[in-house]
Amino acid sequence: MATTVITNISSLVTNDPSLGAGPLGLIEDAAVVVDGDRVAWVGTVGGAPAADERVDAGGRAVLPGFVDSHSHLVFAGDRTAEFNARMSGRSYSAGGIRVTVAATRAASDEELAANLRRYLREALRQGTTTLETKSGYGLTVEQEARALRIAAAQTDEVTYLGAHIVPPDHADDPAGYVDLVTGPMLDACAPHARWIDVFCEKGAFDGDQARTILTAGAARGLVPRVHANQLSYGPGVQLAVELGAASADHCTHLTDADVDALASGDTVATLLPGAEFSTRAQWPNARRLLDAGATVALSTDCNPGSSFTSSMPFCVALAVRDMGMTPDEAVWAATAGGAAALRRTDIGRLSPGARADLALLDAPSHVHLAYRPGVPLVSAVWRRGVREL
Repeated sequence: MATTVITNISSLVTNDPSLGAGPLGLIEDAAVVVDGDRVAWVGTVGGAPAADERVDAGGRAVLPGFVDSHSHLVFAGDRTAEFNARMSGRSYSAGGIRVTVAATRAASDEELAANLRRYLREALRQGTTTLETKSGYGLTVEQEARALRIAAAQTDEVTYLGAHIVPPDHADDPAGYVDLVTGPMLDACAPHARWIDVFCEKGAFDGDQARTILTAGAARGLVPRVHANQLSYGPGVQLAVELGAASADHCTHLTDADVDALASGDTVATLLPGAEFSTRAQWPNARRLLDAGATVALSTDCNPGSSFTSSMPFCVALAVRDMGMTPDEAVWAATAGGAAALRRTDIGRLSPGARADLALLDAPSHVHLAYRPGVPLVSAVWRRGVREL
């Protein structure tokens, strides 16, 4: 199997403090050796072992591929009109999801698969090498299972989100819809997913409903995740920690007790600044979470309604500018933090044995991701050791 050495790296983010400086494990004047789909060696350029192929990074920075642990990419249509109205003064609510549900139900398998490929490629061009995506725009047994089959064919982190909203055809019987989500729909969807999620929020599912759904999924081997405390204070974060969810996502409206719970448990607080940007909502307070000792991840929440961006660099810049994170903290959250939110140890780091997912920046430092917002800095991407860009 051929080996490749990437050399002349100005600054290498390993996310392994045993290998370099600080929490990012930074190595200057660095090199990386890739053997097959794994990192075989990292260190200073002078100590790099011989390899079959050589890539000159040209004095640019390298970091782990971004790990986007929260997206909604199996959908059809868009919600341009809704966004335009919101930017003209209308507030955001969960109800707009129904527009995407109608368009998604009407789309063919081929259309949905093509859309998904498009957005995965778009994310890859911006350095994302691992991406979780959800169902949630079908909301019938057949449609949710279809979405998960399509997702599982293209990405290895798939989440069942039948509990996105109560669809119009069950508006008068939400309890009946919960029975559907935890019964026939779960039966059809569990074989295609690793995770189960629920939108625990006013206008979606309350705490008791969310508990029922997540508990049923866990009994089928699906690991919980929770859309928690996005639009208002509520039970989502506490429920996520209680049930051992991998992540509580959004975490915009937190009490002191919520922050303490996240800091004391294994549930990652996944922050989604694209949603606040796109809805002009209150920013999550990342500084508060970090200072309390919580593990924080950043993700795009890419979806057609509230955060139609696939750019992890953009989310890094927003987190630094508006959420109280340092550039180092934001980059860690977008790589190692996302891996923690997916309970993965093989990604989000560049140390021997890790998956060889790397992003080469057209910049001398990872700090440029926040320093030069909106600039397409990712110039090359390796995924599983193969150069994709």
